[in-house]
Amino acid sequence: MVTIRLLGPPAIERDGREVRGPRGRKAWALLAYLLLAERPPSRRHLAELLFGDADDPLRALRWTLAELRRTLGPAAVLDGDPVVATLGEGVVVDVGVKGGGPEGLGGGKIIDGDGLLEPRGDLLEGAVPTGCAEFEAWLLVARHRVSAAAEARLREAAIALLAGGRPGEAIVYASGAVARNPHDEGNHELLVRSLAMAGDRAGALRQVAACEDILRRDLGVAASPALREAATGGANPAMVAPLSGRAAAVSQLEAGRAAILAGAVDAGLECLRRAVTEARRCDDVALQGRALVALGSALVHAVRGGDNEGAIVLHMAIELATRAGDRSTAVTAHRELGFVEVQAGRRDTAEDWLARAEAMAETDQEHAAILGVRGMSASDRADYPAALNHFGASIERAGRCADHRQQAWSLTLLARAHLLRDERRQTAAALASALELVQRERWMAFLPLPQALRAELDLHDGDVDGAADGFERAWTLACQVGDPCWEGIAARGIGLLHAGRGDNVAASGWFTEASVRASRLPDRYQWMHGYVLDAAITTALDRGDENGARPLVTSLASLAARCDLGELVVRAHLHRYRLGDSTALASARLLGANIDNPALGRLLDEVGA
Repeated sequence: MVTIRLLGPPAIERDGREVRGPRGRKAWALLAYLLLAERPPSRRHLAELLFGDADDPLRALRWTLAELRRTLGPAAVLDGDPVVATLGEGVVVDVGVKGGGPEGLGGGKIIDGDGLLEPRGDLLEGAVPTGCAEFEAWLLVARHRVSAAAEARLREAAIALLAGGRPGEAIVYASGAVARNPHDEGNHELLVRSLAMAGDRAGALRQVAACEDILRRDLGVAASPALREAATGGANPAMVAPLSGRAAAVSQLEAGRAAILAGAVDAGLECLRRAVTEARRCDDVALQGRALVALGSALVHAVRGGDNEGAIVLHMAIELATRAGDRSTAVTAHRELGFVEVQAGRRDTAEDWLARAEAMAETDQEHAAILGVRGMSASDRADYPAALNHFGASIERAGRCADHRQQAWSLTLLARAHLLRDERRQTAAALASALELVQRERWMAFLPLPQALRAELDLHDGDVDGAADGFERAWTLACQVGDPCWEGIAARGIGLLHAGRGDNVAASGWFTEASVRASRLPDRYQWMHGYVLDAAITTALDRGDENGARPLVTSLASLAARCDLGELVVRAHLHRYRLGDSTALASARLLGANIDNPALGRLLDEVGA
């Protein structure tokens, strides 16, 4: 058994005993890059990345690959051009490998190093080669991603334990998530909920106070109401008195769904909780699972700040649906958990849930919804070819089963991808179809997003009056429905309008408002927050406000790296270049090399010209 440890000081072990590692920091850097890069890199790229200062960079690369082969022995194959790292069955790595798992690594397995709760340290700690600025930029992003992936696994473990009725054990994992990222209110909320469900109300309230102090002191923001609500011992769907049997449970389930659809959230949640209670009372496992899925979905989509409780409820639904053999309910619960993770930028756990959902799905409606969320995730991380394929398939399947809301949702996200690629005709066509469907369905809660995207397209086309009208409509409706994502994108658009008119004071105010709105809740849509920050930075730099832009760039770079928002990572480096970091342009080109976006390619060329 060979163990490759890249967290903390790197090391290689055979059967639990450390052996001599490869000579030189560049050998460790090369091994980490081969295991964690998006796709197999070419030999020329590796030579330029790590051995550009050598007399013969390609020869230096060959020597280092040979050194790695000698160290790892037959357990690993590092060969080809591009260079592919294939790990044998007896090899484990202490960090998640991109696209990893046994399938992607020829049988190699992934472990959690010394354990999620006792991390050994940063990726390649103390072994970073000097004079490799582009590699250092890649490593910084990789470190953020590795840390975020470990945090996501801690959260996932805590939620599963809470759903299984083991809050005492969940406390340990929730505490680990807080320790890794104390500025994430959602982590604190999960710990508060664990303490409360374990019966430690005093401890839960102390954690609430600690979180409020951290957020106020370090970020200058107040905690959301969801934090204090978690201290009441939430995530217990049976919080209302029972009614009178299965018929009552079915009736409450239908009434709850109808109320949520009509926008009566509080009434809908009460009905759904009653449905869960009564299904449990009459020992109908399948009905209880369906009611839990409806409740979990409502908490995720209709309740601001309800994702943690919703995730716990959805875990409970999966367990019951599995016992009852209710495939359809299990598919929905898996998909919804995937959606929660996509919004939060937790890519690995999102992929896990969506892959499981897709493996179980059978109907067009099920596949359409899963493909829509897959497209959203691919678009967020800047894998546009995959996103366009997923959205196209989702739209086609939704059309077959007449799921017009899913069609509208996927068309709108497809339009967003085309807009980011500056494909204006395709954007306009997708938005026209989406808006027609949204109006036909009277889906007012979703309307602000396609309205805001249409307005941004108008702004790109020079129709300032049309853009102003569209952004104003989107802003007004977004505030009426109270959706922070839609408020954020609409306020961002109004900020762009004011910046275009030269009203810098108003523009700055609207961008601040957009950032506050988009990030005011712990279960924010991270891509949207980054999208707002990017626009605010661009306009600040365009008007020469470097002091105003600098802290925003730091925030964007960290957010984009942790959440694997590929294009926003590149844009953060371009902003750093504009702020005077001469090495940032090369880093941006390295990190953007595999992003298929003509608009980003043109921007990289323009900035470097």
